Amino acid sequence: MGRTTQRECGTAGRRGPDRERPAAWSAYGKLVRLFRERAGLTQQALADAIGYSMEQVASVEQGRRPAKAAFTEAAERVLDAGGALRVLQPDVDRAKLPLFFQDFALLEAEAVSRFSYDPMLVPGLLQTEAYARALLEAHFPPLEEEAIEQHLTARLARQSLLTRKNPCVVFSFILEEGALRRAVGGNAVLAEQLAHLRECSRRRNVEIQVMPTRRAAHSGVNGQIVLLETVERRQFLSIEAQGFVNIRSDRDEVSEFWLRYGMLRSQALNTEESARLIDRMAGEL
Repeated sequence: MGRTTQRECGTAGRRGPDRERPAAWSAYGKLVRLFRERAGLTQQALADAIGYSMEQVASVEQGRRPAKAAFTEAAERVLDAGGALRVLQPDVDRAKLPLFFQDFALLEAEAVSRFSYDPMLVPGLLQTEAYARALLEAHFPPLEEEAIEQHLTARLARQSLLTRKNPCVVFSFILEEGALRRAVGGNAVLAEQLAHLRECSRRRNVEIQVMPTRRAAHSGVNGQIVLLETVERRQFLSIEAQGFVNIRSDRDEVSEFWLRYGMLRSQALNTEESARLIDRMAGEL
């Protein structure tokens, strides 16, 4: 039997008093406190040693605030944690993502290949910080500033998949031309984003193709598609729309979408033509 997971965004980023803090944040905070007390340090002493405020250290220990990678590296050094904090950092980062996306992020972290078609926007793995921030600030209902920063940090942390070596992940991105012309954040932000796409496309494990607007109908017009294959050679399909993610693992269903994606690749511009189009669009800004 295939597996279907459906999660709703709903109030993503608005953590009410009745909702528990992410378990990863609490577990990480308890470890920090354990190592700090073993080292005979007060919260203030640890804060001074790693360059953070006492309030920030207290918030991390209580699981109210997620630790950033810089905090973790400093705490590892000062507390001689032996990698115990560092190994939890990916879980801490993943818990910053919207709830509806966390199941997919777990699968994505195990991928050896990731093929996607994105009709509306540049996908998160390829977004610049400014582009991603502009999208988060446009969210409605509005996100709190703290939630924006948390989602932004998590989104940028996911991009380490592009450079992961063991195992290396093979990427194929098909982007609609219209998505690349949408001036998210303004022309300056879009110009930086287009330049970043060209930089990413030079990586040997990344292919970027553009679906030209002149191709009026094609096999992806029904919406976004992400196809994953994990280290164990399990294949998954993910479809996201308006804060819902539907993950499928039924072999027949997933196989149909792999065929559909193959057709999409043949209908899009090839990588060289796509690069020239992106350069041309950047020159028009």
